[in-house]
Amino acid sequence: MFTGLIREMAEVLSLKSNLLTLKAKYTPKIGDSIAINGACLTVVKVSSGTFAVELSPESQSILAMENYKGRVHMEPAMMMGDRFEGHIVQGHVDCLGIIKSITKNGNSTDFIISLPSEYAKFIISKGSVTIDGVSLTVNEVLKDSFRLTIIPHTIENTLFKRYKIGTKVNLETDMFARYIYNMFKKDEKSDDLTWGQVDKLMASY
Repeated sequence: MFTGLIREMAEVLSLKSNLLTLKAKYTPKIGDSIAINGACLTVVKVSSGTFAVELSPESQSILAMENYKGRVHMEPAMMMGDRFEGHIVQGHVDCLGIIKSITKNGNSTDFIISLPSEYAKFIISKGSVTIDGVSLTVNEVLKDSFRLTIIPHTIENTLFKRYKIGTKVNLETDMFARYIYNMFKKDEKSDDLTWGQVDKLMASY
């Protein structure tokens, strides 16, 4: 499990076949789980100041691999007893999102991100979403897209400062939204279960 709070920006040294080699201040151990741009990967090699994680063909087919260059987001897995911040992130990327618009709004910046329609039902206003491993709050839900409002600190210390319109990002929806939706969907015949129906079902328990 992860929190969606970036530990540091690691530097990609190489991506050869299935091995991604990174340079970072943090030193993991072989076998550790570590999130790179929001994808939970296993450390398979450790050297002085560097480490390598393994990417399966399936992972490479799902992830926004064009972002695995230069600097990347890095977060080690949580340890028992760690202070819990952010939100619960599994490191299992659901799909790719695409940056549709970037608009300055006072001291913050609005990003509108589209996603495949089958995942839109897991995006809830004021709920959580993870973009390239960064835990964020959904400010507005649109049709097959949603709006995030990002403060300057987050932009300056994450990949958000290099995102452009059309950039693809790794997207993980809120774990609880997925579980609750699928749990209550069993009680409804329609595939188009709404969150209003979920509220009514929960009230009946």
